[in-house]
Amino acid sequence: MIEENNQEMTEKETEIASEKVEATAEVVAEPKNEEENETPENEALKSSEPEVSNENKEEEEVQNEIDESNAEDAEDKDNEKRHEIQQLDYHSMSIENLTGELQRLVKNEKVQAIKKHVDGIKQEFDTKFLAFIDQKKEEFIANGGNEIDFKYTSVTKQQFNEVYKEYREKRNQYYKNLEKNLNENLEKRLTLIEELKGLVSVEEDINTTYKNFKTIQERWRNAGPIQRTHYNNVWKTYHHHIEIFYDFLSLNRELRDLDFKHNLEEKQKIVEKAEALANEPNLNKAFRDLQTLHKIWKEDIGPVGKEHREDIWERFSAATKILHQRRQDNFKELEKIYEQNLANKHAIIAKIIEVTQNPASDHNKLQQQVKQVEEYRNEFFKAGKVPQKVNEKTWSEFKDAVRSFNRIKNSYYKGLKKDQQENLTKKRALLEEANALKDSEEWTTTTAEMKRIQSDWKKIGHVPRKYSDKIWKEFKSSCNHYFDRLNATKSDAKKGELENLKKKEALLDKIKGYKLSENRDKDLEVIKGFIEEWKSYGHVPFNKKHINQVFNKVLDAIFKKLDINKQESELLKYGNKIQELAKQDNERAIANERTFIRRKIDESKNEIRQLENNLQFFSNASEDNPLVKDVIKRVDEHKEALETWKAKLIKLNVMQNNLNKEVVEDEVENKTSEEE
Repeated sequence: MIEENNQEMTEKETEIASEKVEATAEVVAEPKNEEENETPENEALKSSEPEVSNENKEEEEVQNEIDESNAEDAEDKDNEKRHEIQQLDYHSMSIENLTGELQRLVKNEKVQAIKKHVDGIKQEFDTKFLAFIDQKKEEFIANGGNEIDFKYTSVTKQQFNEVYKEYREKRNQYYKNLEKNLNENLEKRLTLIEELKGLVSVEEDINTTYKNFKTIQERWRNAGPIQRTHYNNVWKTYHHHIEIFYDFLSLNRELRDLDFKHNLEEKQKIVEKAEALANEPNLNKAFRDLQTLHKIWKEDIGPVGKEHREDIWERFSAATKILHQRRQDNFKELEKIYEQNLANKHAIIAKIIEVTQNPASDHNKLQQQVKQVEEYRNEFFKAGKVPQKVNEKTWSEFKDAVRSFNRIKNSYYKGLKKDQQENLTKKRALLEEANALKDSEEWTTTTAEMKRIQSDWKKIGHVPRKYSDKIWKEFKSSCNHYFDRLNATKSDAKKGELENLKKKEALLDKIKGYKLSENRDKDLEVIKGFIEEWKSYGHVPFNKKHINQVFNKVLDAIFKKLDINKQESELLKYGNKIQELAKQDNERAIANERTFIRRKIDESKNEIRQLENNLQFFSNASEDNPLVKDVIKRVDEHKEALETWKAKLIKLNVMQNNLNKEVVEDEVENKTSEEE
């Protein structure tokens, strides 16, 4: 599945090699049969400490725990450093951070002191990396890939494997050296036991024998670590022969009592230190110190008188039990915290499941859910440890919940990919249209069409990301090309509009200064000339269009002085428009004008009909009623407008008939010329 098989195989071989080395370093010399095991020495060992009753099983468990830990430390005196190295919450760390922490430990700490740390890091890394690969595989398949073709190379995984390989190599080398040293130290200690056994059979001065005994004790203390599997047996054998020697020493009671007194004083000091540990705030430090005290008690201090033996052990055991109870209480509190963490993680898993059961149906909302699930994922990792017995089950439930959401997400985007391909086809068609129109000079129709194309483009959804930028740039370039040309044209048009404005302003001043003569016909001709000149100047800037209203007001004032009614004035103004249409000789423009006038005629008729119907509701009302007056006034206005529109239509028809007549005459003339 992953192109790291060779690396993984190397890692497996490294682990197997390391395990073989560890196994060699921890070889246990088991007795050959039960008879060999039940030796007088072992019988003596059983009575070297007070017997453990059924009621004191807890005490025995505490002692065994301490002995086991001390046996582990005995393999390497420096191994106590493992207690000082902080073990982080690896469960809450990302695979990148786990790799960084492994690098730090391998580089800065003794390899024999970090086994538990490395094992914890590797377990979390493997679990999270497999979940990461599963997610990548699902995404690959969701995007149309075949599972058999899935390959993924992770730089982080490669870095982790390299550091872990370095750790295994260092650890293997360490255990090779350690095995040799442990065996040599074991031989030294067994030799010392033999020397100790020989003291009781040597015929020499008791003081000389006692000095040799003290020398053996000192050499024993400096003999170095041995395998943990031999630790307790070797120590018990040594202790057994120490007691035999003290029994031998009873021949010289003064020396024996002096040693017993010294040992009692040393053990009392140890007991006082153990009792003081009850007030040590750092529980881990207190327990490590207690282990050290037990080690000194066992290895460095000999027996005390039988009359004190049970009492001093009871005091030491009582101090040990107090600290053990503190640890147990602490474990219970941690269990409560772990149970709360478990409840929090179950709540987070439930939230992820809820999101999965209500998936979004569009990209933006689904992306919000993706972020939400990622936040839940981070919360899960930061939620802390859970009870060990449910750790794997909780992690499995979490993975399943996240995987279910990812499947839904990937399924959506797989369908979306199909939609995006269709969108790409649509946008390519619009791009072709835009390219075909970008050089057009039919400004009015093309502008409307380009705006329609842009509007359609916005309505189309996303296209595949690899095409998105390219097709958008091409489309934008075509649109900008056309509208830049249009704006350049408008810029020229604006200059002309400003010139038209100046001309119209000058003409308006001229009209305002015109003095009517007593010849009405002459004045009308002059005014028609003003109107025709005004129309010839064309458009003005949009924000100056009110000048046309000023012009019409000035004309209305003149028409009023000439006693020309509103309809006549409208027709005079319209006459200029008729002339413009005639000059253009544009059938489409004339047809549009006719349609416009007919629509106005219909609107006027409808308004008159509606208002006259409304008057029927006022059948009993007086004509002086303000509402009635208003309706009658509006009817009259619409009738007047109707007559004006009808007159305009007549003028338009006359103009078109004349044009048609000219066309016919031209055709006849052309035909006659051809016949001649």
